[in-house]
Amino acid sequence: MQSHTKFLTLFNNKGGVGKTSLVYHLAWMFRQRGISVLAADLDPQCNLTSAFLTDEQTDALPDGSTIYEAISPLLNGVGDVVVPPPIKIRRGLNLVPGDLSLSLAEDEFSLSWARAGNGGERDFRVLSCLYRVLRKCAENSGSDLVLIDVGPNLGALNRVAIIASDYVITPLAPDRYSLQGLANLGPTLRKWRKAWRKYMEENPLPTLELPKGGMDPIGYIVMQHSERAGRPTKSYHKWIDRIPEVFHKEVLEGAAVGLTIDDDEYCIAQIKHYRSLMPMAMEARKPIFSLTAADGAFGSHAEAVENCRKAFSRLVALLEERLGLSNGED
Repeated sequence: MQSHTKFLTLFNNKGGVGKTSLVYHLAWMFRQRGISVLAADLDPQCNLTSAFLTDEQTDALPDGSTIYEAISPLLNGVGDVVVPPPIKIRRGLNLVPGDLSLSLAEDEFSLSWARAGNGGERDFRVLSCLYRVLRKCAENSGSDLVLIDVGPNLGALNRVAIIASDYVITPLAPDRYSLQGLANLGPTLRKWRKAWRKYMEENPLPTLELPKGGMDPIGYIVMQHSERAGRPTKSYHKWIDRIPEVFHKEVLEGAAVGLTIDDDEYCIAQIKHYRSLMPMAMEARKPIFSLTAADGAFGSHAEAVENCRKAFSRLVALLEERLGLSNGED
């Protein structure tokens, strides 16, 4: 494990953009490139957990395995967090499973946030609980990167999850509502970051390790666009062309007049819609880029699988550079 495990959250308050699928595929590609990954399902819908584990595997999880079970002693006033054993998916890829009960923590997180300015010890334990659990799980599993999946909202649960993050990437669909989501996201991240840094000055427990609340917005990924002749179709262009301006204005508080996604360094990738390959991958319980002829990926499907592999390999190579990760390759 590196001296400082990086925490990266994929987040947009507009749902349905393919965020969980993106986290799942990134986790596998990082692992294939030699980066040890801890995938953390902090979305009470538990879709990331369902992508990694069958129902039978989920039912067979030992008691105390989920993220909610890890923090419930603290929330219930009977102790501090406990550290669950990360679930090994493959060597170099581990999972902290989600839990529908995590939504029950919303009220406690909201109250602790409101009281944190008063320097209450328990409030700081509550607000740092997700970070402390994931940091210890990453240490125990030797993970270089924690990939966090959260739900599509700006609630108290996501605030506690995201202040644990060093970096934030925004997945976007090329549509009106993703752009509106950006307009909400940027000011909200700045407000959370400012408030948390002020709260940290009131921490009554110097030995309590708190998240730094960096939440650095390092870019966006355009998801699920359709292509014709290698370019997104015309119907999407009116939205795609607006993304750089909105991202720079609302998230970075800058200007990007005339900038296109092809020229924008904050456009990390454009991931096309692989359509029929997704159900095939779900049936095979593997990422699209790992499908083989035995899974039904032959002919044009095999070509699409290879294109997907190349796209995610380029994406992860870029993220390794931006996150300061090393996969040990020459």
